[in-house]
Formats: sequence, C-alpha cells, structure tokens
Amino acid sequence: MSPRRSAAAARETREEIVARAVAVASTDGLEGLTIGRLAGDLSMSKAGVIGHFGTKERLQLAALEEAIAIFTRDVWEPVAARDAGLERLLAICDAWVAHLRSGIFPGGCFLTAASMEFDGRSGPVRERVIDALNLWRAVIERDVRTAVEAGQLPAETDPAQVWFECNALAIGLNQALQLFGDDDAPARASRAMRRAIGVPA
Repeated sequence: MSPRRSAAAARETREEIVARAVAVASTDGLEGLTIGRLAGDLSMSKAGVIGHFGTKERLQLAALEEAIAIFTRDVWEPVAARDAGLERLLAICDAWVAHLRSGIFPGGCFLTAASMEFDGRSGPVRERVIDALNLWRAVIERDVRTAVEAGQLPAETDPAQVWFECNALAIGLNQALQLFGDDDAPARASRAMRRAIGVPA
C-alpha cells in the first residue's frame, strides 16, 4: 500500500471511529465512551481504536469537535450569508429549532448533554464545551446588537438576556422532544424565541 493510500485509509478509519463515538456519546454521554465498546461496534481491535487517539480524553474531544462541526453546518452555515441583524437572528432561531427537531443526534442536542455532563467537572472537555457555547452566545448577541443599532429592535433590548432566554428555550425544547416526545414543542419554542427577541410570535 502506498503512503498516500495508507494515510487515506487511516483518515477514513479515524472518521469512522469518530462518527460512531458521536452516536454513542449522544445517548450514553462522553464518559460512556469506551475503547472496548467502539472496538466491538466497529469490529476493530482495542489497539486499533486507541492508536488513533492515544487516550480516552482525546477520543472524547474528537467526538465533541465533530458534534460541534455538525451543529455549525446544520445551524450556522445555512444562515451565515443572511443580512446581519434581525433577519439573521430569526433565521438562526428557526435553524436551531429545526436542528433539534431533526434528530440528527440519537440522544438529542449533543452540546446540551455535554454541558450538563461536564458542568461540575474540570478539564479540557469541560473547557471546550464552554468555548463552543461562548462562541454561539457571541453570535446571537452580535446580531441582537446589530438589530438594535439598525432600529430593528428597541434600544433597551439586552443582548445577554436574549441569549439567555433563547438558549434556555433550546434546552427546554430538547427535553420536550427527548423526554416527553412532544411534537408541538418545536412550534412552541419558535414562538417563545420570537417573544424573547422582541418580535411578534
């Protein structure tokens, strides 16, 4: 096997491991990832799995990065080119609700689950969850500020409050879908997010 083909095969194997790790972590948590479980699921040796990551923590981080990339592709990238301000803010909320409704992760919102799993812990995984959520917060707050500056929202609108309420509503939607199977929850969340922003629902 040529070096180029060997490198491509190794990359494909790593991607396969990460994809399975994301699916497992979505339902069992990042701490639920085990080398033995992944090896069995993928018909690989434990050495073959761990050889791509070195440690369980690096495997957790790889799964988390992939989940963040999926969220970004699903929610941010489709609306990124919209006009900054209220138009994009509303599009973000619609895409966020659609993402949660889609069931792309078997266990629901990956970042919500990871934030609850690691909120009382320390270490690189917790810090990466915080970084990802802070970046998403900055995106929301930036468009709120732009909307205020453009006169699209009242001057007293608080970007931090809008973020807090929209994020809480997304967490609540995830619970309503995953725990209660509430098919009406996405529409309720969409209306509530619009009220949180300050536009007619």
